Amino acid sequence: MERLRQDDPPRLGPYLTLARLDADSADGGAVPERRYLARTADGERTVLLCAPLPDAAAPAAWAMEAELASRLSVPRFLRPASQGSEAGPAGLPWYAVPYTPVLPLPAALAAHGGPLPEDLVRGLGAALAAGLAAAHARGQAHAGVSPAAVLIGAAGPLLGCFGAVRSAAPGGPPGLDPGCLAPELRSGGRPEPLGGVFALGAVLAYAASGHTVPERSELPPGLRRLLASCLARDPADRPSAPQVLHALSTTGPAQPPAPAAAPAATVLDEQAPPPLPGRVVAALAAQSAELLASELPAVPPARPAPQKVH
Repeated sequence: MERLRQDDPPRLGPYLTLARLDADSADGGAVPERRYLARTADGERTVLLCAPLPDAAAPAAWAMEAELASRLSVPRFLRPASQGSEAGPAGLPWYAVPYTPVLPLPAALAAHGGPLPEDLVRGLGAALAAGLAAAHARGQAHAGVSPAAVLIGAAGPLLGCFGAVRSAAPGGPPGLDPGCLAPELRSGGRPEPLGGVFALGAVLAYAASGHTVPERSELPPGLRRLLASCLARDPADRPSAPQVLHALSTTGPAQPPAPAAAPAATVLDEQAPPPLPGRVVAALAAQSAELLASELPAVPPARPAPQKVH
C-alpha cells in the first residue's frame, strides 16, 4: 500500500480511495493503469479499483477492454465485477474487483528481497500460461502482460491491466514495461497470442532475475532455453501458451517444446503454484491489516454516473 497523491481521485463511483496498490519502481514497476484499494462509503465493501492513466490516449478503449474482460471466464484473469465512469463528457472510467490481499509482482520481489526461487517461478509461469492458453483458445489476446499486471496472492497469480497495447497511443503504450513488448508490436502490429507468449517470457525472466531483459547468466539454468524461445524475435520461433505450460509442468530443465507438442487447442490441467516465501506472505498479511485499520476519508457525495454490474 502507498499513500494517495494530490492528483489521485478521492472517489470513483461509489468507492472512496484509501491507498495506491503500486509503488514507484525504477525496474519492472511501470504500470499501464492506476490501481487503488478502495471502500464503499458505508464501509461494507472493499475493492481493488482500477482506472486509466491520466495521460492515457484512449480511455474509452481501456474501458472496452475491461468490459470484454468482465465477460470472459478465464482462469487467472482478473475479472471486473462492476464498471462505471465519472459524470461529465470526459468522465474517468473505472472498474472494481472484490478485494483479496495481492502484491504486484515487483512488490513481491521487493518483499522477498530479490528474485523468486526457480520452483516458484515455474509454478507461477504454469498458472499464467494456463490462463493465456484458455484466452487464446477463445480467440483473445491479453495484450497487457507485464510484471505489474501480475498480482500475487495466496491462491496464486492473477493477470490484470487488460489491453494496454490496444488502448495505447501510436507512440507506444504508456506505463507498459518496454521489455514486455514483442518486436511485432513495436512496429505497429496488432496483438496476437504469440505476442502474449513473448510478454510471459519477459515476466518470468523478471521474476527469476529482477529484469525483463536479463543477461543469460542471470537466469536459472533450468529456465534459460525455454525463456529464450519465448523471447524469440520471430513469432514463428516461439512456443504456444499450452506448450509453455507443458514445458513448465514437467520435471527437469524446461526445454523449448517441439512444434508437435501440446497443440494450441489443448489446455493442460493447471497445478497450484508452490507456497509463497515467508516474507511475501508477511507482506500480504501486513497489507490486509493496514487496510482493515484504514479510516474512511470525508469526501463530497458522488455524482450519479452510469454503472454496469456483472
